[in-house]
Amino acid sequence: MNIPEPRGPVSAALLALLAGQPDADAAALTGLQVLVSAQLAETGDVIEDEDLQLALFCLYELHYGGLDGVDDGWEWIPGLIAARRLLEQPFEKALRTAARNEAPEAPPVATGSPVSDAVATALFTLAAADTGPSLSKHVAKKASLDQLREFLIHKSLYQLKEADPHTWAIPRLSGRAKAALVEIQADEYGGGRADRMHSTLFARTMRALDLDDRYGAYVDAVPAIALASVNMMSLFGLNRRLRGAISGHLAIYEMTSSRPNQLYGNGFRRHDFDAAATAYFDEHVEADAVHEQIAGRDLAGGLVEEEPDLLPDVLFGATAAIAVDARLTIRILEAWENGRTSLRTGLPAAA
Repeated sequence: MNIPEPRGPVSAALLALLAGQPDADAAALTGLQVLVSAQLAETGDVIEDEDLQLALFCLYELHYGGLDGVDDGWEWIPGLIAARRLLEQPFEKALRTAARNEAPEAPPVATGSPVSDAVATALFTLAAADTGPSLSKHVAKKASLDQLREFLIHKSLYQLKEADPHTWAIPRLSGRAKAALVEIQADEYGGGRADRMHSTLFARTMRALDLDDRYGAYVDAVPAIALASVNMMSLFGLNRRLRGAISGHLAIYEMTSSRPNQLYGNGFRRHDFDAAATAYFDEHVEADAVHEQIAGRDLAGGLVEEEPDLLPDVLFGATAAIAVDARLTIRILEAWENGRTSLRTGLPAAA
């Protein structure tokens, strides 16, 4: 990914540090940690703090495709991991608060029935209880061409590396849950066909709207809440103790995907885009109708059967996903309804 523009003292210091070699002196790394602590003390909301979310996003990116021109040796430098941990702890706390206060209350898991079925039923009930604003209905019926382009830019932050954050969980699971996750991920990666990978299909949609399909091309354009949505997945996926949360996140993601993607596809067809441009959405209508059952019963349910103590984290992952998605949706729709761009920098020129 290209190096983004800093959004404050923490991201500026981090990117300056990464421009050098990973044998930086300890004082520079300590200085970064001091800056993180100072910014955390001043921020009103870590989830929507532009500087902190960008810094965390860049730190996580070292574990994915890396940053252009940044030495790969930075990935496991202890001082950087320490800075990441300083950011992760309040971020997780804020996500737990948002999940508790801004998402539907997770229903109790019924007793007296198979555990996996009871977990799936609770998650389906939670998904049905989400009555927040609908971005998919707006896209289907009202979105202008420019708004479709903005929509893709927001989604590109994750969709161009779709499935990767959840894949971190594979070696952390076992048995039924692991097999279920592998089955889902195999579909996400195109069943062995590079041209059918979901990230590839999404890139094709971006090109159809004259957008740059390189991963991270629009990182400077998206607000902190969009960064937080992806950072949440990385937080859950990269920390083994949160394997329940990443499983719950994927389960609710799949359970709330099929119908919205049908509506997204309709919105693009309303603007006369062809099947090649809508293939990404059309693929998810069919695939996620199957995935939601596997994710609910076999992944999340199977995990709780094997490790009952992880049930609260499974529900946390699901409710946090709903809460953060609702915040992002509200921001986008409020901007559009008031005739403004939902992006930080305005709509970029066509690629």
